[in-house]
Amino acid sequence: MAQHASIIGGGVIGLATAYALVRDGFDVTLIEARDALGNETSFANGGQLSYRYVAPLADAGVPLQAIGWMLRGDSPLKLRPRFDPAQWRWMAAFIAACRSSVNRANAGHLLRLALLSQATLQAWREEDGLEGFHWRRNGKLVTFRQASSFDHARKNLAAPQQQQVLSHADCARLDPALAQAPFVGAIHTPDEEVGDCHAFCQQLAARLRASGRCEFRLGQAVTGIRHAHGVVNAIELGDEVLPVEQLVVAAGHRSTMLALPGIDLPLYPLKGYSLTVPIGTQHRAPDLSITDYDRKIVYARIGEQLRVAAMVDIVGFDASLAPKRLALLKRQARETFANAGDYDHAIEWAGMRPATPSGVPLLGATAYRNLWLNLGHGALGFTLACASARLLSELISQRRPSIDLQGFTPRAA
Repeated sequence: MAQHASIIGGGVIGLATAYALVRDGFDVTLIEARDALGNETSFANGGQLSYRYVAPLADAGVPLQAIGWMLRGDSPLKLRPRFDPAQWRWMAAFIAACRSSVNRANAGHLLRLALLSQATLQAWREEDGLEGFHWRRNGKLVTFRQASSFDHARKNLAAPQQQQVLSHADCARLDPALAQAPFVGAIHTPDEEVGDCHAFCQQLAARLRASGRCEFRLGQAVTGIRHAHGVVNAIELGDEVLPVEQLVVAAGHRSTMLALPGIDLPLYPLKGYSLTVPIGTQHRAPDLSITDYDRKIVYARIGEQLRVAAMVDIVGFDASLAPKRLALLKRQARETFANAGDYDHAIEWAGMRPATPSGVPLLGATAYRNLWLNLGHGALGFTLACASARLLSELISQRRPSIDLQGFTPRAA
């Protein structure tokens, strides 16, 4: 008889985990509070599968830089202090992680996970024929507006064997859409990828339904987790009690509401925004993925649309659209790529990225024998989803994990 696992959360992390478990012979029940899958943070994210640019936000100099940003009207960062102990605890831990040595260690952990994720997605695509989400290996440019930041990047390449330093003229030859863009140079990583995260979620869901081994419980919020003697035995869905054998919490920033005694979930939502810009035959959008380093804006061509995403707003749990922030994003995108698409008909979106202070997700076992965590991926959920899912399935199956899990183990409270 197959083992059974229950998963709380129907975004890219929860769906990928379900897919990995079904692949390994499990039966799965996936519970999602919303009526549809992949409709929150996974819906319209940046689209970049950026496996080699995974350095955490927390780094030396960032707090001072953030103060400068907040004094500007066009800042990529916005902070709204609240009477919320969770926000202050998170920010204190974030500041404590803003050290070069800590950043290097955490970047190493993330890179290890990211490269496994790239290999895992490749296996799913090639072995399972998983497609239909506008996946391409199109390469990525990290572009620079200022010579000083460009010089620093050239001297500190993350993966020198896989990266090329390009001048503005080189960029224009590689992708003509950059000919008029205000960049002095760029770092090119040819093996980076792009895809539609929401479409990926739908493809995973279709495969899971077809397997006959995954039950979806949509529109049902988990209201409690029952446990005794270090074991989780059931979850509450309102008046219904659902027994569990193995339980994975993958509910993003909402996971904090499900925390049990002895488990610390240092998560806080970092709000981001995106535009999905239609591309017509008269437009010239960049084909390569672009990260505008100085403005902290990413561009990714997904089929016949350009996804433009940016900003970190630490404003609590308000996921509503902020007209001024979206207007700023649209203006800056127009200034950079004026003819990239029909900005007047762009679809606006905001999402809540579930982030840990260190930038490293919480992945693995807990103090409860059959309770597992897969959350806190921040802006890298799509990038890291496949590896995180694979590792969770290996752990639950009591197999040797594919990579060293140092740095990812959830902390006890």
